[in-house]
Amino acid sequence: MDGFSYSDIFATKGLEYLIIIAFLVLLIPFWIMLNKQVKMTRQLKNALGILSANILRIPQGLFYSKNHTWMHLEKSGAAKVGLDDLLLHITGEVKFSHLKNPGDMINKGDLLTEIDQNGKLLAIFSPVSGKIVETNPILHEHPGTLNEDPYGKGWIYKIKPSNWIAEAKSCYLAEEATIWSERELLRFKDFLAVTMKNNSPEASMVILQDGGELCDHSLSALPDETWKDFQKEFLNLYRLPTPDR
Repeated sequence: MDGFSYSDIFATKGLEYLIIIAFLVLLIPFWIMLNKQVKMTRQLKNALGILSANILRIPQGLFYSKNHTWMHLEKSGAAKVGLDDLLLHITGEVKFSHLKNPGDMINKGDLLTEIDQNGKLLAIFSPVSGKIVETNPILHEHPGTLNEDPYGKGWIYKIKPSNWIAEAKSCYLAEEATIWSERELLRFKDFLAVTMKNNSPEASMVILQDGGELCDHSLSALPDETWKDFQKEFLNLYRLPTPDR
């Protein structure tokens, strides 16, 4: 036909364009699917209860004690005190006993409280000296709040500190706290390797996932002897010697 010209795109750059478009059409869904799989794998690990450093909550504005308590000085001058997230991931849900009363005086290293899981106990020693101002009433009726929101509604005491500046110097803060928590998790894994070999080798089937990853709340599956060893290795740093303990 006069005035009509026909161009074969397969003889020009058109074929290359079609290949690129087809590649992108295939690549984009694959990229979306891959990212969904990564997200689902992370969520699945959390659902299975795998304990790793990336699930630990470590707010950067708190002071973290080496015996796995935390402190935060409020505008009122009282310091909130609680248990850190790593300790709660290790133990699972616990209840309290031997709580102090408002008005009680306490020194750094004194017994602050005991946490109890089916008769297995851990003693928690105070990271700070001062006067007990308040205990958290929520924890009596809803102890699970401690695990759900350890740095918010799950605080244990408010203490009016008597030597804050000196005692806070021994705590970790901000990025240093994150690094320390990661080291403590590795130390706990080494601790479990030794204690399972010595006390309960069959427990490895309970507290380890496929691939050797550590299960959340792993201490809850272990016997009382292991809790006592954990107490000595991780929580007794500030313990003061007393006649009855």
